[in-house]
Amino acid sequence: MPGLGANCRSWKNAGMSFNPAGAMDLSGIVAAAKAPPPPPGASYVTTVDTQGLEQLIAASARYPIVLELNSPRANADQLSRDLVELTNEAGGAFLLAQVDIDAEPQLAQALGIQAVPTVIAVIAGQLAPLWQGTRNKAEAKAYLDQLLQVAAANGVTGRAEPVSVAADAGPDPRFAAADAALANGDFEQAVVEFDAILAATPHDPEAQAGRAQAALLARITKLEPTAVMAAAAADPRNVQAGLDAADVELSQGHPEAAFDRLIDLIRVLGGTERETVRVRLLELFETVGNSEESVLRARRELMSALF
Repeated sequence: MPGLGANCRSWKNAGMSFNPAGAMDLSGIVAAAKAPPPPPGASYVTTVDTQGLEQLIAASARYPIVLELNSPRANADQLSRDLVELTNEAGGAFLLAQVDIDAEPQLAQALGIQAVPTVIAVIAGQLAPLWQGTRNKAEAKAYLDQLLQVAAANGVTGRAEPVSVAADAGPDPRFAAADAALANGDFEQAVVEFDAILAATPHDPEAQAGRAQAALLARITKLEPTAVMAAAAADPRNVQAGLDAADVELSQGHPEAAFDRLIDLIRVLGGTERETVRVRLLELFETVGNSEESVLRARRELMSALF
């Protein structure tokens, strides 16, 4: 399997009581955490023509795109069916865009396609060839799993919206226990339930975002905002104080301040402390949403701080 890394470069009130003087507005976070997951029957497969390619590449800043260039003459229908199944099983971790080169020869020419089928990834506007020719479903899945790892390493971890949803689709039963815990305000149990989902599907973006939101809610229910901010101000290099203060700032609707606080810590820390702060920062990105402008800006600052 060709290494993708060489081809890709990074370029997006629920039962809580607080001191009234430091009360937090959690409504937005709770609403996001309780948002229903995409229903079964959602499709993340589309077609693209030359005019739509630019818009598709722009979307790759938020989530990976997989381009399948094929032709009825190639006798590769099984590959197309396998890719559709793998894409929809991923639940929006990436979007599959299919191209019939007989109908879109200019697009094939622009991409330098010499044979079909050819499968190409697009991550943050960068093209990364995956494979040419047919592959069985297991082989295709291995390439796509690697693609998601590379996308995550480049900070592209958003979730595609379904292109369509089957009329009889209902709620995804995998999230029933986590949704119930969130509805009951048992955020720690919600984290446990999301962890169980991630153990089975490690790159599920909906479960990753849900876990990040539930974990934040679990932490801030135990914090007293005024004391937290005073502790962080008294010792700006104290890691735990900084993490707590960032949680408070985010929950009060100030994501930029939370991100800047943690990035400033990353600039001055080293070793395990630095990694602890980096991991927490990525969790906060998931909580806000990877396509938000504040997150995109902070990702650029994070890259600068790290390198």
